[in-house]
Amino acid sequence: MDDFIQDRSAVINIDGVDYEMILTTRATKEIAARYGGMGNLGEKLMKAENFELALDEIVWLITLLANQSVMIYNLRHKDAPKPLLTEEEVELFTTPSQLAEYKAAITEAMLKGTARNVVSDDGANSSKNVSGA
Repeated sequence: MDDFIQDRSAVINIDGVDYEMILTTRATKEIAARYGGMGNLGEKLMKAENFELALDEIVWLITLLANQSVMIYNLRHKDAPKPLLTEEEVELFTTPSQLAEYKAAITEAMLKGTARNVVSDDGANSSKNVSGA
């Protein structure tokens, strides 16, 4: 994938295929619709009533984030689209221990997707850096 995706993604491997998970505006909207906002996501995952529900939420999130890069690829390559990853595939081709490992990749993709690049002034023309004599 190109730098646009690589700089904003975390890679996971499912059934021998690398997927770049990326937090896009579309994914953010879907997360907000499901959880009532991005801030509620972590709380929902941590407070899942049972193990099965927690697994369902993680599988849904992995599928959502992994499919963002596939959809971007398909938009750019309409003549040769790739199939979207399904929740069924994630469930069948992963183990619970892998899902735990993928949680780190989810966090990485979400942090990269919400990162802000801060440019600092060198201070040459800044009155904040003038020393008091």
